[in-house]
Amino acid sequence: MSPERTATTSSSLRHVLVVGGTLAEWAALSDDAWERRLDTLGQVCQRLGVPWLTIRAYEAGDDPVPVDHRRHRLPGCEVLADPQPDGRQRFADAMQRIDPTDEVNEASVAAALYEPADSEPDLVVVLGPPTQLPPSLVWELAYAELAFVDVAWAELTADDVESAIDDFASRRRRFGGLDE
Repeated sequence: MSPERTATTSSSLRHVLVVGGTLAEWAALSDDAWERRLDTLGQVCQRLGVPWLTIRAYEAGDDPVPVDHRRHRLPGCEVLADPQPDGRQRFADAMQRIDPTDEVNEASVAAALYEPADSEPDLVVVLGPPTQLPPSLVWELAYAELAFVDVAWAELTADDVESAIDDFASRRRRFGGLDE
């Protein structure tokens, strides 16, 4: 990646969300394998100046297995593993976390959905073909850019994430608007 691309990426990209794998595939990873995966993917974002990376399960799968949330800190980048594959449930849980005395608005809902991350995803990298969206994406579809990477969860590499970020850096974001 060129230095110019890195500067463009780091100034406009705060949060990347990677969606892939079933809960059974996630549970099949050992603790060491998880740490290596979070570290490897986080290092890409760290190097490109992206402060937040969230990894989320694509779907529960046929035989859902409970998987814990994970958090991995690197200097300049925090990596979160969110096993909740149901976007509707995530939204309901976030609404319950909002203090009843606080105003419920777009900002408070987004803050509850993504905490501890300080921003909504700018880029959602979906593992799989572009013909199907994962059920875990309810809120993100409004303004995030989508990149589809047709690889299986077990085959995801740092190069795949870097290519998606590189593609994002060349886009003109419209935030839901139309070209004039």
